[in-house]
Amino acid sequence: MSSTIQVYLPAALIRISALAGFLSAGILLVNAAKRAGIIPTSPFTQLAAPIAQLAAIGLVIGIYVLVSRRAGALGAAGAAISVVALAGLVGVEFVLNLVFPYVDPSVIAALRAGPLGIALAGVSVLFLLGTVVFMLALWRSSSLPKAVVVLYTASVIPIAFRTVFPETVLQLGLVGLALAIVCLAIWALRNVPEIAGGTAGRELAEKVTH
Repeated sequence: MSSTIQVYLPAALIRISALAGFLSAGILLVNAAKRAGIIPTSPFTQLAAPIAQLAAIGLVIGIYVLVSRRAGALGAAGAAISVVALAGLVGVEFVLNLVFPYVDPSVIAALRAGPLGIALAGVSVLFLLGTVVFMLALWRSSSLPKAVVVLYTASVIPIAFRTVFPETVLQLGLVGLALAIVCLAIWALRNVPEIAGGTAGRELAEKVTH
């Protein structure tokens, strides 16, 4: 029974993480549409924004489970940094969506000039670093199309440094990241049989027959 769990638990985790990826991508598109004025800002869009990062944590974990044996220490480092950064971004999104809209611009400027500004910048740098390391690991050790790796990495840059880039570039970054996440989720689902019926399945069969 324990061997069966060891085989099928990772497969179930990857499927759940892929669903989390689709959720994250959907919310990113909502955020982009909100920023572009296509849909109005509402309590729903403000509360939904941080969920994109929470769901992305699930996707990163699932992708790492899928490639952990081949990605080695580089993949582990990239996944760990990405998860920590995404957790930090959850807090950032809460501040940007649920605090700043209701605060006077002068107060926002004062907050950004203090420790909050340092924290926001630190999380952004960590987010970009984790992305680069994790995508490099996927580039080197997985069958993920290289175009997806490039799109994901390039899209993160304007998001991580949103105060530097024009609003249009940020919106394109959100859309690009959403598309890259969808591709990642689909790729993960297509590679689930590798976990459930590949090497792990053969190992289980050998244990049963012996």
